[in-house]
Amino acid sequence: MSLCGVIICGCNSGPKVQFVQADKKIDVLIGGKPFTSYCYGDDLTKPILYPVHSPSGVVVNRGFPPSEAAGESTDHPHHTGIFFTYDKVNDDGFWNNTKSPPQIKHIKVTKMEETPNRGTLSTVMDWVGKKADVLLEENRTMLFTAGPNEYAIDFTMGLTAKDTKVVLGDTKEGMFAIRVAAWLKEKGGTGEYLSSNGDRKEKGVWARKAEWVRLQGQKDGKTIGIAIFYHPSSVNYPTYWHARGYGLFSANPLGQYDFEIKRNPKTAKKHSLTLERGRTAHFRFLMLIYDGDRTKDQLEARFEAFAKSATP
Repeated sequence: MSLCGVIICGCNSGPKVQFVQADKKIDVLIGGKPFTSYCYGDDLTKPILYPVHSPSGVVVNRGFPPSEAAGESTDHPHHTGIFFTYDKVNDDGFWNNTKSPPQIKHIKVTKMEETPNRGTLSTVMDWVGKKADVLLEENRTMLFTAGPNEYAIDFTMGLTAKDTKVVLGDTKEGMFAIRVAAWLKEKGGTGEYLSSNGDRKEKGVWARKAEWVRLQGQKDGKTIGIAIFYHPSSVNYPTYWHARGYGLFSANPLGQYDFEIKRNPKTAKKHSLTLERGRTAHFRFLMLIYDGDRTKDQLEARFEAFAKSATP
């Protein structure tokens, strides 16, 4: 697999990325075809990317909610598209909620730039608690690129404590995630997890630290997959993986105790992230959505290039 066509290797080939502003969403087109949409609004508890297409046009995320498809599960309605949230932020839970408050509220777009072969979308969000207090300000940049048979999104998130000290407590319920389509999950689908450690399936990947994890399966005779990488500059690198066979594919660097207690009950220790007022924590993820097989060696080469790359 060539690394050309993605920003992290400095190449300049690839189809054009376009942004189209609509009502409470920004559509992302690659080569004139729908890739995904950045969706926000008062009816959502958090901004999401939904739906998410592979380069061949196959939807890789679960439709529910807001839509339903035959044979698709309707559990965990807070799992929608691609999302970034967490369940222990002082006294507020931002993960399991399906109604506001609390809410991660889109405030504004600070950059929407189309250049040859890439598109950059930067936004500001407020993490608003149940008492209408702004606990965190999130500054996010999403860099969209495309290479041979793949789309990539480089996510950079900065979480800044606003008016008070903020503690993100230890919980497995987080953090950067996609809820995948029924055909891609392990249980009842065709998918299989593979980690940078060489571990396979939910049993080998869940609750362990790894630099990256791949989930790959088959749809209508095509091999299609999703890979998530965690950058070494990020908080508590490498991340734990809340990767479930029922379809939740999540990287969670902060859930140390909840994960370790399952595997190492004698040595498990709690880990929380404390941000004093005005302090910022940084998280960076690269997500690939691809057609065709990706081997461990190919993904390892991609991770090495990502790890050396500068923040967009």
